[in-house]
Amino acid sequence: MQTDIKKNLVKRNVNVNLLLILIVVALAVIPLFIAKDAEFGGADGLAEEAITEIASEYEPWFSPIYEPASGEIESLLFALQAAIGAGIIGYGLGYFKGRRKGQKRELA
Repeated sequence: MQTDIKKNLVKRNVNVNLLLILIVVALAVIPLFIAKDAEFGGADGLAEEAITEIASEYEPWFSPIYEPASGEIESLLFALQAAIGAGIIGYGLGYFKGRRKGQKRELA
């Protein structure tokens, strides 16, 4: 009886996870079809335009240490930075969850 309940629970969890994955994929893909000719620019460009519009004599405080050769390299470095950060956060969450699970087993 208990194994049937566990099987149903696992099956329900898999279905919920698949549904959530489909929703995330749809949220990423649908805008590409809705706005076909749209330019997907970053906030940096918009901020620069707004600053020059408000104060055309503005001079930046500093210049970048490293300026990538192209936008593709800049995107690659940004994605790499995001992946490393996500890996560190994921490792930390997994570590603390595993540690808490181990403490529960010791108490039982």
